[in-house]
Amino acid sequence: MTSSRFDDYKTAEQLLRHNRSKLVRTDKVRPHWIDGGRFWYRTDTADRRQFQLADPKAGTRTPAFDHEKLAGGLREASGHEVSALALPFAAIQLDGDAVEFDAFDRHWRCSLDTYTVVPAAGPPAVSPVEPTSPDGRYSVVLDGPNLGVRTNATGERRTLTTDGDADHQYAVNPDYFMYDHITRLIGLPHMPLPAAWSPDSTRVLTHRTDQSGIGRAHLVEAWPQDGTRPRLHPQRLALPGDEHIPLAELAVIDVTTGEVVKARTEPEQMTVISPLSRGWAWWSEDGSAVYYLSQPRNLRSLSLKRMDPSTGEVTTVLTETGPTRVEPTQQQLNGLPIIKMLNGGAEVLWYSQRDGWGHLYLYDTRTGDLRAQVTSGPWAVQEILHVDEAGRTVYFTASGLISEDPYRRSVCRVKLDGSGFARVTDDALHHVASVSADGTYFIDHASTTETPTVVTARGWNGAVLVELERANISALLATGWSAPERFRAKAADGVTDVYGVLYKPHGFDPAERYPIIDVVYPGPQVHRVAPTFDPGPFGHDAEALAALGFVVVGIDGRGTPGRDKAFHDHSYLNYRSAGGIGDHVAAIKELAGSRPWIDLDRVGVTGISGGGYQSARAMLDHPEFYKVGVSRSGNHDDPTYLQGWAEMYDGPVGEVDHGLASNALAADRLQGKLLLMHGGMDNSVLPEQTFRLVDRLIAADKDFDLVIVPGAEHLYFGFEHFVYRKMWDYFLTNLLGAEPPAGFRLTPAQFDLDLIADLFG
Repeated sequence: MTSSRFDDYKTAEQLLRHNRSKLVRTDKVRPHWIDGGRFWYRTDTADRRQFQLADPKAGTRTPAFDHEKLAGGLREASGHEVSALALPFAAIQLDGDAVEFDAFDRHWRCSLDTYTVVPAAGPPAVSPVEPTSPDGRYSVVLDGPNLGVRTNATGERRTLTTDGDADHQYAVNPDYFMYDHITRLIGLPHMPLPAAWSPDSTRVLTHRTDQSGIGRAHLVEAWPQDGTRPRLHPQRLALPGDEHIPLAELAVIDVTTGEVVKARTEPEQMTVISPLSRGWAWWSEDGSAVYYLSQPRNLRSLSLKRMDPSTGEVTTVLTETGPTRVEPTQQQLNGLPIIKMLNGGAEVLWYSQRDGWGHLYLYDTRTGDLRAQVTSGPWAVQEILHVDEAGRTVYFTASGLISEDPYRRSVCRVKLDGSGFARVTDDALHHVASVSADGTYFIDHASTTETPTVVTARGWNGAVLVELERANISALLATGWSAPERFRAKAADGVTDVYGVLYKPHGFDPAERYPIIDVVYPGPQVHRVAPTFDPGPFGHDAEALAALGFVVVGIDGRGTPGRDKAFHDHSYLNYRSAGGIGDHVAAIKELAGSRPWIDLDRVGVTGISGGGYQSARAMLDHPEFYKVGVSRSGNHDDPTYLQGWAEMYDGPVGEVDHGLASNALAADRLQGKLLLMHGGMDNSVLPEQTFRLVDRLIAADKDFDLVIVPGAEHLYFGFEHFVYRKMWDYFLTNLLGAEPPAGFRLTPAQFDLDLIADLFG
């Protein structure tokens, strides 16, 4: 049995998010645009790396060059061994009849006529976190609390602002969203700077971040890497109801003259993320205006504003109000606003949930008059893809049009007067679309939770121009994996349908009875179950647990986004519902009614971050149902958590008692086995959130288990191997009644930029 458990752990490790890409190949296309609608992309298979050149207009997809010949040329020029199956570079630049790349600490140019490889002068080095101007000449840089610019060709730096200070820093997010420890771990100086270049590369839109008067929280770095005594890391943290919160003072800076033009209005609240980082502020296409979205602290109205970048004058273009939060997208912290300026700024496509769904409305920006409700029906627009202004047609994705799964998205089109609605993709698959650089077609990743991804380039009529890739899942199947079952069940109200996925344990035998684990994330800014073949980070956790012998479910309860407004608003003034955790209980009981192999006497729950909150809340609100829980990085005490999050998703102070959502204040309800885990350097959800719950558990004389990982941040980069093993051991011991495999150790994860891009979207 021990050797079998050892093998189970090895399989589970393969299914974790940082390893799964080795099991599912050719399921993603990341286009690098060239000209005429052409692009190159890279494919990595189990036995080779290849660069492809796609020309959808010609209907072709071919190798970007002769890999054997280039390998030979590079071998001769560099003196290094080079394999055509594993070329020593991850990116290229196609330049007419040549290809350029970096390898062996040099830049090279290879003629595609002769395949002669010679050293060449490379482009200036730029940082992925320092915004580079459209013409490539400049990059925005930090200069202490001020903003600077670097001339990329020479490396020369100039300071552009002079009024920055410790509490008024340019081009930074609030402390909560700076992820200082994560960036150090992955070798970046900081998170991407919130700054946007004008189309002509002469000006930068950014903001001075006002964090004055905000109270401090503190992280203790118990054992710094240099081995010195512990260090204290203060962090400004506004709490629900605090007077002082982070503010963004919008400004446009001329990089040639250094002139700073500030918005002539009150600063914007910036309680969680910069308006630039979340796509709430942008340049007009011709650079004549800056547009941004503005909300009051209660979030019950949303305004579109226009700033003159030459004078700083601000005018209000459009305002919408409502009885609950008014949102430009239901996925406020994870999705771009569904808003598009048209006709040189004379019109705007505006997203609204005023009819209970999520639809597009066309407004005249000069008069504020509504011209047309462009979309309508019991479904929701999720993204504007492209607007053909000459043809007066908008292309977009929408959910709710596929009866078997309301979360799947279809690509659609409609005239701007509301006529001519049609689905461009008229199948039952989920479509993730990205528009070509010239706007003439889109790249489509189509899949379901059961159907592997097919990547094509499609015209706006839906016709496939060229097939690019099909996911190869042979290695995934070899692990014993089987596709999850998408299911529908009734919520706790007995009326509302909720949806989820169910993973059967590897080696499933219907004659056996299995414990079940609910892998949770409550939103309200993102739904738990991805409708795609790639299960997302929460699904990767579920797949790994299924390999250990558990039935595993993921469920989107009421209060999570992606459907109608009432479904999402279930969490408003009601964060304590924890993403409808009662709906999870009802759904799991319903599943067990037709699946006798589910053992309702052995139910577990786990999640990270908001899922850490929800997993502990499940144990406290439903102690008779959830018997074992593992809570990682949970925000357990709403009254002392991030002001922006608490007020956005629970409601304004004075209208709701934030203490009702506190796990700490409900600690006396605990009955089952609970493992709490937290990173000691978590500056996203501070460790004190778990310590507060621990304090109240001790006061209530409750038994629990606690693991603090002193050097870990919110997502445990560099420590995942330890955290996953502790979680698996806990469930194996307490839910399955089995001994963990003695001596098993996971391999620490290796993170590259592609993986980081996947994790952070």
